[in-house]
Amino acid sequence: MSFYGLVDGSDASLKKYLGALSGVDQVGADARASMLATRSIKTTSKRWAIDTAISMVDLTTLEGADTPGKVQALCTKAVRPDPTDSTVPSVGAVCVYNDMVGVARKHLDLIGGSHVGVAAVSTAFPSGRASMSVKIQDTQDALNAGASEIDMVIDRGAFLSGDYITVFNEIVQIRELCGERAHLKVIFETGELVTYDNVRKASFLAMAAGADFIKTSTGKVAPAATAPVVLVMLEAVRDFYSMTQTRIGVKPAGGIRNTKDAIKQLVLVNETAGPEWLTPSLFRIGASALLNDLLMQRMKMDNGYYASPAYVTID
Repeated sequence: MSFYGLVDGSDASLKKYLGALSGVDQVGADARASMLATRSIKTTSKRWAIDTAISMVDLTTLEGADTPGKVQALCTKAVRPDPTDSTVPSVGAVCVYNDMVGVARKHLDLIGGSHVGVAAVSTAFPSGRASMSVKIQDTQDALNAGASEIDMVIDRGAFLSGDYITVFNEIVQIRELCGERAHLKVIFETGELVTYDNVRKASFLAMAAGADFIKTSTGKVAPAATAPVVLVMLEAVRDFYSMTQTRIGVKPAGGIRNTKDAIKQLVLVNETAGPEWLTPSLFRIGASALLNDLLMQRMKMDNGYYASPAYVTID
């Protein structure tokens, strides 16, 4: 099956659909991404860009040493990034491992953060190496604990060996499990997909299978969210919208650490997919250290000088 009638669920129809895609001009993609990276924004627009970027952050902790206390502190920061300034927006979501979803959801609700989502990395993150029954249980556990977003990883081994129908069917099953309870973000691990053509192919496969978002990477493999890769994915969601009149979101993750990086992402979005994507419902940035730099840049605009990094809470 396909959520948009583009594929009938058979291997033949999926290969026909993917085979009809145009290739990516690698030199052109690199050049355009490089050109857009030189764009600057007016000082009057910088506050808007910083606040918009803050609202798009999926504030993330994915460490084996995560504790309930650390996750609760992250949730507090997600709701009120700057405790001294109520005009700073909340972030888009908190992204954690499955076993911390319940901790995050309970604490967010307790402190008035019901509007902040909890994203759970699922389906045997980050490798994706598990049976489908394990991936389904993994996702179900996250949903039962209160996750409103599921970040699933694709089986890169299957994809790279040309077994596209396995990848497609896994996404369909997880999407059906999410139902109306949660948005589904599909992670490609673009550093392992090697080529831009593979990134474009994975993008269209995931969207046809029902992804609400396509996501670059787990943050565990380099390279992660490079500008040309994000450009290719933004072109894919733009083209998919032309085909289906459905807007799919994009989430770069990994390597976006400062305000300059974040603003470059916003320029990419505006100039490639269009201004309609400049909203947390269609663009997120997976990051941990980024929020602190955004806050310090915001303080500089207000005070005329950089605050000490000690002024903002350590993630």
